[in-house]
Amino acid sequence: MTISRIRSSWIPYAGLLVLFWGVWGAFSAVPTSDYGYPDGMVYVVWSITMLIPAVAALRGATFDRRPVAAVYGLLIGLTGAGGQLLLFKALTIGPAYLIFPLIALSPAITVLMAMILLRERIPRLALLGAVAALVAVVLFSVSDGDGSATGGLWLLLAIVVCVAWGVQAYFMRKAATVGVNDATTFTWMTISGLLLVPIAIWMAGGLALDAPWQAPTLAAVTQVLNAVGALFLVMAFSRGKASIVAPTTNALAPVLTVILSLAVYQKVPSVYATIGIVLAILGSTLMVYADEKRGEAAAADTTGQATLDRKGAPDVAVP
Repeated sequence: MTISRIRSSWIPYAGLLVLFWGVWGAFSAVPTSDYGYPDGMVYVVWSITMLIPAVAALRGATFDRRPVAAVYGLLIGLTGAGGQLLLFKALTIGPAYLIFPLIALSPAITVLMAMILLRERIPRLALLGAVAALVAVVLFSVSDGDGSATGGLWLLLAIVVCVAWGVQAYFMRKAATVGVNDATTFTWMTISGLLLVPIAIWMAGGLALDAPWQAPTLAAVTQVLNAVGALFLVMAFSRGKASIVAPTTNALAPVLTVILSLAVYQKVPSVYATIGIVLAILGSTLMVYADEKRGEAAAADTTGQATLDRKGAPDVAVP
């Protein structure tokens, strides 16, 4: 793969996303589980840490002032941040072991929207990989439960979050197709997250100013990983098909989280997680391989056409 191909490929950015979100996933619960830090305050800290990669992204980039950039940026930001707030609420009234598997289906919504609305077509090998990755995402989210929970408000909220995050990923790709650059999209995501801070504080019952200093500090460290990973997600979607990027990134990040949890917490993965690891690696490998073969074929076609054009060019007499 040439340097130009690497820079234009979604794969390196998806890899960085998996690294940052995988580590974040392994340690993100520490402020709440160890210090009782409210989820709403974690959201507030996250929204502030988004400013760090936003400023970095804007360096050397031009902020797109077109209305279309603002519309897509706000759609991306509000569906993502709004979904996060609704998830916090759903988890306070419903069982996590049912909520997370439902939300894990959001990449399926992205894939369907991309194939129908963006007319994305993926090879059969990549489609097989996407299916394997989607199954892996659901398996990672499945945990032990007694199965006695019944539907209610939490079920409705979980469905809304699933749809919101699926739509968010679609609009990330859609924004790129109309020429909105990564820095602009991420800046609007940051603005959207900050706009919802008052709601998060209200949900948390006010500012938790009496929390031990370790809580906001650890929240800031872990949420920086989350924020930087979100920037890499935008960059991956702007370079790759949504129908491939969405299932790949959502499947591989939990793999790293499980591995780190095993190493740090000595937590042995469940049977579901083990199967999920195998499917995630298999599915992602198939999608990356199929996408690379497609890129090589396109490059070969371009080179061949250029050669034919040169051979077919008329000879020019030299005086």
